[in-house]
Amino acid sequence: MASRTPRRLAVDFALLLLVVAIFAVPLGLRLNTDGQEEGESYAGSDSSAATKVEEINPDYDVWFSPLFEPSSGEIESGLFALQAAVGAGTLGFVIGRLSGKRRRSEVPEKA
Repeated sequence: MASRTPRRLAVDFALLLLVVAIFAVPLGLRLNTDGQEEGESYAGSDSSAATKVEEINPDYDVWFSPLFEPSSGEIESGLFALQAAVGAGTLGFVIGRLSGKRRRSEVPEKA
């Protein structure tokens, strides 16, 4: 791997700051609070959708219930993070295997 030049490091650092800003600015400006009461924490789209359905049609009959409902929001968040980690690990493994297979096929065998 070639060494990084100061210009390349500056570009990498600027891109990192841009990514952090993309995520931090909306949180800092509280741009994710549509339809929430003052002081209420971010509830997510599932509860927002359920609230909106009840506003539109108060007689709506729920036709599905979850197979497993975690006892707290922390457990639910942890399970969601675990699901994301397993998905990211699987995706990384598959991409790594495919790129390794391609590299092995490009290298000529020594006789």
